[in-house]
Parts: sequence; C-alpha cells; structure tokens
Amino acid sequence: MSEVETTNDQTPAPKKKAKKPSRSQMRSASRRLALQAVYQWQMNQSAVSEIETQFTIDQDMDSCDKPYFRELLQGVTASAKKLDDLFEELLDRPLSELDPIELAVMRIGAFELSERLDVPYRVAINEGVELAKGFGATESHKYVNGILDKLAQRVRREEIAERREAKK
Repeated sequence: MSEVETTNDQTPAPKKKAKKPSRSQMRSASRRLALQAVYQWQMNQSAVSEIETQFTIDQDMDSCDKPYFRELLQGVTASAKKLDDLFEELLDRPLSELDPIELAVMRIGAFELSERLDVPYRVAINEGVELAKGFGATESHKYVNGILDKLAQRVRREEIAERREAKK
C-alpha cells in the first residue's frame, strides 16, 4: 500500500499578468522621471542628451510614456528662460531663491500649461502639486499650486472660462 500521492502543492500558482498602466498613469510616471531629470540638469548643467541616455539606461521606463518624458525633458530645458518668464512675476521672491525642486516642478507645469494644450489645465496643476508633494519640501505643494493656478489664469483663460460656463 505504498501508493504515492501526487499533489499540486509543489506547483507554483500561475502568475497573473500585470495590468498595463493607463495612459494617465504612464504620463504621471513620465512627469516624475522628467522632474528628476530636469532637477539633475539644473544642478549640474549636464548635456540633456546625456541625462536622457542615463535615464533610459538606469530607470525602469516600461511604465512611463517615453516620448512624453523626452518631450518634457527637452522642452523644459530648451525653453527654461521662456518658462521662467511666464511665472517669475507671480513669485513672492526672486527666482534664484526658489528651491530647485519647486523650480523644476513649476517649469514642467508652465511647459504643460503653455505648450501642451491637449493637457487640461487642471491636470497640469494637479500633477505639479503631486510632484511637489512627493519630492518637495513639506508645504511646497501649496506654493506650487498657487503659482500654477495664477499662471493658468493667464495662459488658459479661454479654457477656464469655457469650464465655468459649462458648470452654469
């Protein structure tokens, strides 16, 4: 009576397929990586192409929108002065006194508000706030929110007016 019982206890359960991130999740991941890359560019003025290559090699880019990451990094760094000019007069201190993370977040937000009209203004502001919460100082998200909101009032006036009309 030495029949061998075979059980499936040793058989590993089949792995569930990882759910593919949504487009908005991929864009958020792109913004997080772009923030880190822009911060690196601000701090050491490395060539943007070197930073992009480094991120492509060193970071897990599978869950982000790579073309959007590239557009943010290249667009923000190429037009940093123009972006700074968009929000500098809204600041309560000189641009040079901004925390580097706040500056990078506001540059990305200003880029999306001024150059990416396909991104709703509320999304651009909210994403900036979330980046500031995740990477910035304790209360920096409030400051970023205020600046990006004021900037949106200027550069997305029509979109904001349409949204208000639609709510009536």
